[in-house]
Formats: sequence, C-alpha cells, structure tokens
Amino acid sequence: MSLDLAARIRNVTAVLGPTNTGKTHLAIERMLGHDTGLIGLPLRLLAREVYDKVAARAGVDRVALITGEEKIKPEHPRYWVCTVEAMPRHPDVDFLAIDEVQLAADPERGHVFTDRLLHVRGKQETLLLGAQTMREAISDLIPGANFISRPRLSKLTYAGEKKITRLAPRTALVAFSASEVYAIAELIRRQRGGAAVVLGALSPRTRNAQVALYQSGDVDFLVATDAIGMGLNLDVDHVAFAGVRKFDGQVHRELTAGELGQIAGRAGRHMNDGTFGVTGTVESLSADLIDRLETHTFDPVKSLQWRNRDLDFTSLDRLRESLCQSPREGRLARARDADDMIALETVSRDHAVARFAVSRQNVSRLWDVCQVPDYRKISAQDHAELVATLYKFLMAPEERIPEDWFAEQVALADRTDGDIDTLSNRIAHIRTWTFVSNRIDWLADHEHWQDRTRAIEDSLSDALHEQLTQRFIDRRTSALMRGLKEKDELYAEIAEDGAVHVEKHFVGRLQGFRFFPDAQAEGIHGKATRNAAAHVLAKELAMRVRRVVAAKSDAFKLSRSGQILWRDVEIARLEAGDDPLRPTVVVIADEHLAGPDKEKVRERLSAWLTELIGERLKPLVEINAAQDISGFARGIAFRLKENFGVLRRESVAEEIRSLDQPARAQLRKYGVRFGAFNIYFPTMLKPACSELAAVLWILKHGTEHGLDIAAMPELPRPGLTSAAVNAATPDIFYGVAGFHVCGPRAVRVDMLERLADLIRALLNWRPDPANPGTPPRGATGDGGFKATQEMMSILGCSAAELGNVLKALGFWSERRKIVPAVAEQKAPEAAAAPAESNGADVGPVGEAPQIATETAAPVPEAAEPVAEAVEPIAEGAEPVPVAAAATDPGAPAVAVAAEAAAEQWEEVWRPRRKGRAFEAGPERHKHQGQRPSRARRAHVTPAAPYPQEQKPKPAPQQAKERPKRPERRRGGSGERQDRPRVAMHASPPSGKAGFDPDSPFAALSSLKAALEKRSQE
Repeated sequence: MSLDLAARIRNVTAVLGPTNTGKTHLAIERMLGHDTGLIGLPLRLLAREVYDKVAARAGVDRVALITGEEKIKPEHPRYWVCTVEAMPRHPDVDFLAIDEVQLAADPERGHVFTDRLLHVRGKQETLLLGAQTMREAISDLIPGANFISRPRLSKLTYAGEKKITRLAPRTALVAFSASEVYAIAELIRRQRGGAAVVLGALSPRTRNAQVALYQSGDVDFLVATDAIGMGLNLDVDHVAFAGVRKFDGQVHRELTAGELGQIAGRAGRHMNDGTFGVTGTVESLSADLIDRLETHTFDPVKSLQWRNRDLDFTSLDRLRESLCQSPREGRLARARDADDMIALETVSRDHAVARFAVSRQNVSRLWDVCQVPDYRKISAQDHAELVATLYKFLMAPEERIPEDWFAEQVALADRTDGDIDTLSNRIAHIRTWTFVSNRIDWLADHEHWQDRTRAIEDSLSDALHEQLTQRFIDRRTSALMRGLKEKDELYAEIAEDGAVHVEKHFVGRLQGFRFFPDAQAEGIHGKATRNAAAHVLAKELAMRVRRVVAAKSDAFKLSRSGQILWRDVEIARLEAGDDPLRPTVVVIADEHLAGPDKEKVRERLSAWLTELIGERLKPLVEINAAQDISGFARGIAFRLKENFGVLRRESVAEEIRSLDQPARAQLRKYGVRFGAFNIYFPTMLKPACSELAAVLWILKHGTEHGLDIAAMPELPRPGLTSAAVNAATPDIFYGVAGFHVCGPRAVRVDMLERLADLIRALLNWRPDPANPGTPPRGATGDGGFKATQEMMSILGCSAAELGNVLKALGFWSERRKIVPAVAEQKAPEAAAAPAESNGADVGPVGEAPQIATETAAPVPEAAEPVAEAVEPIAEGAEPVPVAAAATDPGAPAVAVAAEAAAEQWEEVWRPRRKGRAFEAGPERHKHQGQRPSRARRAHVTPAAPYPQEQKPKPAPQQAKERPKRPERRRGGSGERQDRPRVAMHASPPSGKAGFDPDSPFAALSSLKAALEKRSQE
C-alpha cells in the first residue's frame, strides 16, 4: 500500500544543486553515519562505483550490491547499494537516499523514480538528491520537506566554437549516436592520438576500463553520449557538444536546457573551473541558453511520470486495467507504455499464455517475466516472444527454465571474436541471461548460471575494451603522454638497426644520417617527444660521422643508381660534375647533422670515390693524365675518355688512318687495343669496371639520351658474351658497358674480335693440291665460310642469332643445294667440267676478306679495314645446286637411287663487296702483310665431272643463270657509312672431292656394286 501523507513527509530532506556539488558524496557520508542504510542510484555503473567506496570503508561483508544483473549479498548486510529499479519496495533501513530524482520526469524511466520518491523511506532519514528544477515538485508532493542547496564550487564558462582538431586536452566530446561517437573518435585518433569512448550500451566493466584510460592520462580526450551526464566523476576541463539533438525513443528532438546543463556541468571538478562549447557542425549556442547554462538557471519540472504501483493480479484484464489508471495528484502524469507493458499486451494475445495466466499467482509471475529488460533492442515483437518462451517454461510442471535450452542460449554469446558492434550485441544478449539467472526461482542451479553469465560478460567486456582501444587509441601514444606528465625529460635510445625509441616506444628510424619519423607517430607526440628524440639523435650522428671518417675503403659501396652506401644504408649520392671521371658527392642528411660533420663526411667519401675510380677505371685515369700523348693520338685518347673506354673504330676511321706507328705505340702503351670494330681497353671489360663506367656515363650524359640514374637500364649479366638488345636502351650505353650492338644482339667487344679472328682465317683459307689435308671446320675455300659451333659458343647464341650478328657486321648469306653424286673414276672429260660445276656457282673470283686488327704488342700493324661502312645485308639469290664430287660412272639404277636421296643444303657467308672500285682504295694496300698474291686467283683445281650417263649438255648461257643479287650495287652510289666494310680475296675451290665411307654415298656405291654383280651372274 502507499504511504499516507504523514509517513511520506517524515524526515525527508532534499539536497538540490547542479552537478559537481558533492551531493552523492554527502549521501554516502550520511549513510555510513547510521547503523543501516540504502542508496538508490540511476546507473548500474554508478552503483558499482559507490559500492566499491562503501565496501572499502565499511567492509565487504557488510555491504550488498543489488542491480538487475548483479547481486552481491553477504549474510547480514548493513548497507545496501542498488539501482533505483532494483530497490526493495519496503526496505527496513535507518537511512535511505535516492540520487538524481529529477529523472522522475524522464519519459521512459520516470515512473520508477516517482514511485521511489513517493513511497520508499528510511526509518530515521531520507535524502532526495537532484537538480534545483525539482524543488517545486517536491514541495507540492512532499509538504514540509527540508531543502538544502549545494552551490557549485567551480565556475562554468562558455568557450565558443572550436574545431575538433584544435580542442584542448582533457576535453569530453558529446554526441548522441554510436556512429557519431565512433567517427569523432577515429578523427581524434588520427589527429590527436586517440580517445576513450563511453556509450550507454557499454557494460559497466567496459565503461570503467575506458574511463580509466582517460583518468590515468593515457588519452586526453573522451568521446561519449549523454551517459556522461550522469554519475561519472571525471577530470574534464572542457565539454564540447558535437550535437544538440537526440532520439528519445519516440522522436528526434532538441535537448532541453536542463539536459544540456547536466552534461556541461561535468566540466570542472571541485575548485577547478570548467568550460563548454560546440564543435563540428553544431551552430553556436544562443546568448540566452549560454546564460542559463552558466548560471544553472533552468525551467522547473512541472510534472512527474507516474504509474500505478498497486496492481490487481486477479486476471490479465484486471492487471492491464490497473496499469492504465491515471494519477489523482496534480503534479503527476501517467507514464507512456514502457517495455514491460508492451510485452504484456503482446503475450496476452498468445493463447497458450492466456491459458496459464488465470490465477493471481500465475498473472503475477507473468508480470515478473514481462519486466525482463529488453537489452537486445531487436524489436518489441522479438522481445515479447522471448517473454512468452520464458513464461511457458516457468508454467511447465518443472516450473524452471530447462538447463539445456538456457545453456544453448548462453553459449551463443560465449565468443570473444568479432568487431565492436558484434561484441556489443553479444554483451546485450548475455545481460539478458544475467538478469534471468539472478531470479533465484527461475533456474534450478541459479548460482552456477550467475557465475557463468558474469564470467562471459566480463570476458566480452574485456574484449570490447580491447577492440575500442585498438580502434580509437594508440597505445604507444598513451604511454608517451603519461611519461610526459610524470617527467620533464623523456628517455630515448637508438637500437642497432636504427630504430629510435622514446620511453621504450618506437617513434621512428635513423637511416644513415636521416631520421624518418614513424608515420603514426608524426604529429602526435608533440614537441617534448621530438626534442627527446633529437637529443639522442645528435649524439648518435656525431658518433656515426667519426665512424665514417675512420672507415676503410671496403666499408663503402656504390649502387647502380649512384648512391654511396655505408652499412647497406644510403648516406650520399653522386651528381654530375665538369669532369666525367670526377662526379660530385652530395651527403644525404637532415637538420640533425651539424654542418662541420657533414663536410667531414663529404671529404671522406670524395676521397674514397677517387680511389675507386682510379682502381677500376685505371686506364682512363692514366691516359687522361698522360703527358706523352700528342697530335691525333691525344684526340683519340680524349674520345676514349668521353666514351669511357670503348670507341667504335668507324667513328674515328680518318684519325686512325692518320696515326703513324709511334702515335699508335703511345696509345698501346696505356693499354689501348686497336680492334677490327672497336678501339678499347681490354682491362675495362670486367663487370665491376663496366658497371662503374655505366654509372658515371649516365650521370654525365644520361639526360641527353633520356636516361635517369634512378632507373638505369639493366646491364648484360656478368659472364655473358652477348645479350639481346633492349630497343629502349641507346646503343652508346651498350658501348660504355663494353658491348657492340650488332643488329638485335649486343656482343662484348673482345668476343667480337675473337669472332673476327675466326672468320678471317676461314675466308683466307684455300685448298693446296700439293699438300692436301682436312680443311678447317667452316671453311669453303672459295672466299666464304659456314657458321660453326665455335662461333656460336664464343657469342653464346643460337645459329639464327649468329646469322643476325653476321648480317649486322656486313656479311651476306648464300644457301646452296648439295647435289649428291655417284662415286666414279675420273674421266678425261673432267678437265672441262669446271665451267659447268662448282666454278659456275662461285661467279667472278673475288678477293679474300681481310679483317683488320691490332694487338697491344708494338709490331708492324695488321691490315686495316678497307672501308668504314658496309652496304645493307641482303639475302642471297636463288640457291644454286652444288654437285658433290663423283668417283665412279654408275648404272641407271644407281642414278635413280641418288635422285631419291634427301636434298641437303648449306649456308655460306660472304663479305659484301662494293664493286671492283673499292679494291683500289689507298688504305687497302697499306700494311698488307703476307697476303696471297693476285696471281694465285688463277689457280683452280677442277671438280670431278658428272657421270657420263647424267652429264648435262654444255650451255653457253649458264653463266647468266647465276643468282642475281640486286643488293650488290656497283660503283659508289648507295654506300652506307655505319658498318665496317670488309675486303675480300678468294680463290676458286678445289675440284678435288671425296666422300665419307659412313656417308649415304658410300651406301649407294655398295648398292651399285651389288646390282652389277647380280647382272653379271
């Protein structure tokens, strides 16, 4: 029953005032002054905080904690700490306090506070704690109540509008939805290091852990919903409103001045003044509202939410009717339907539920089940279905919720993986089962499930706290901020790998002489942190300078991109200078390296670079400094230096012709070799030398050819004698690297000279009838040659690739058909055969090729190239069959067998000739050496004739059937000057021929002999 008016007004004191006036502290002190007491608080979180304080003073065995989801009840408690909803209806205590009584006007929970305000009393003293707005309502409802005003100890001032990124530390930002809170916290993490997050949906354990991060100084910002306005005692200097609208469960509306004042009042604690303002997209507050917030002047509460507490459980209809009764006092207003009433209306339409709810006891139990809070907030229908399920279990014969079903529901929430939203949903579910487990008559083993659900909620709360911390707080920043507050100077150190740590937290890395701040640390740690890092950097850099200056030459490396490395870290780079062999060294350092130290490093690296160039490019350095080279030789030496040791002979053909033997000897003295195609230093073809030359060349001339040192083209791998040409790489770059571009392939210049030596010998070879012997492999004896495996081995390429190289060098190919002939004895007519056989294929007798070359030895110079350019390569004319030498007049059957043999072809290479006029050039007859005399060209050994039966008739016009070569232009027109021309000297091939006993012709001869023997028999 309700208290009568006399009981209601007896020993009631209302302690009213704004936030930060110590009202809750006063209530705790007054309660501990009595033998027994009870305090009702608006939040489970605040109830836990007060419980800890009271238990610390009175002892845990004397204090009970009662909330909807948690019960700590010793055997004989003296003091009770409860949420308002969990307060006993008829407590037997000397002292009773109700905190935040202004919530009696709240649309959702107000009727509970109104009920406690009107009907729950202490035997000796009752305290009502709240805002000044409740004074008139309390006076009307509780006449004669005593009032105590608690003035605010600190001043609250409006600070205007500020951007989020410019808010001062120790600021609480307030938003009114989880998405807005998360967005603001993300921004603060990126810009200011992180923020703690407080939402109404968080479990007390998670909320306490987040608040602890802020209170401990790990973070300087707190982002919260309006849950911050109640019960949280925080060291907040400024409250910034990121929104002034909220959804109250029914509609979106503007916050009232009283609600804004409740939140803004969290700024400033005890004697410390506080400020409030707006941020984000919120417009500046009006002058009137600012004045009301600063002076704590708000509209009084006009009515309190009320719901009948004297319920009729005789039937469902009577229960609903009693819940819908209206109040009889003027200050009270009937509360709107709460979640429990909505659930009751829904489950009442369930026929199974209606069949059970026919007695007072069953209707009362249904109402108890309907009061299970809807923590999950899925939908009203879903919550009603849960209520119906629980009620049906309790109405079963066992009158308990089945253990297996309950275990299954609990297990669904027993997972700590997932993101923030997933963990929050699981906490909401487990809070429901925690509430159920605290109803001792609903589960057979309620104590077990209380412990189980509490453990799951704690583990989920810890996981949620960890997720919030990882997402919205940089732990490293937190520790650094705490260190800044505790110390004037932070401790910093540098690891062996260059990692810089401040207070044992990574803040960046020192690479060479440059400090690279951690991307996440930049702009977070502030000036004190950077100063601490700079202090240790200065010492470390000074030590590194001493080490560099004292280092041996092998401690440094030059990369292909022109960087000087020390301990595999870039400390300098090269830039082009006036002299290609003396680039400029630029030390790479930031402001932490002192100027004098930087100069010391530059001088040491310059000395090392000079030493390196002098060692690897020694011939260039020596010839550049030579004083005994003059005239044309000096010009060639300069050109060699400009081209870094490799110079195409054709580009200096005139200068070479002008050199006398003493001038050539001057150049040979410094290691210059005069090759058939290039003038070069053989000692500079080593990979290390050619790579350094390429780096220096690109520094000096790369821009002219569209090359960048940072993206230097790939050099042929060390050990390769030739490589495919990259079309994007200029030919001159290959030349600097020691390679000669021959069409689609680049050949190392020394290997190209070896190839020239092989070809020269084959072109000059002629058979000697007086001294027959095995011809060299690849020799044709008629001024041509065939490609050999040795040539391909020298170049490391295939036959097709070798062919492309030969064409680029000025050779043309002739594909000849090898006609197998039956072996026969020589006939007298053989003397007349040359005109119809091999001699007809050769055509006009040419001159044997002479490929010029010079060695380093000071001996008479070998023949020079006849000309410095060669005509374009063209394929030979139609192939001309070449008959193999015959040794025996065969029978017709043998001739048929020979025709059936497979056709065989051979490819013969010949140097391109510029008509007969080039043979008279003045350079051709200089230093010819022991070349074959021209008279020898008339000596031709005739080939064996065809067999008598198959000898073709002489045809005078056969000479006209020679392969036509349209590319062999006569005279000087069409001459190209970009390839070396080779002179030719040739003698007709010898007519002497035979066959290998293992060849097919030997088998044909045996077959012929067998047929003849059979015919004779």
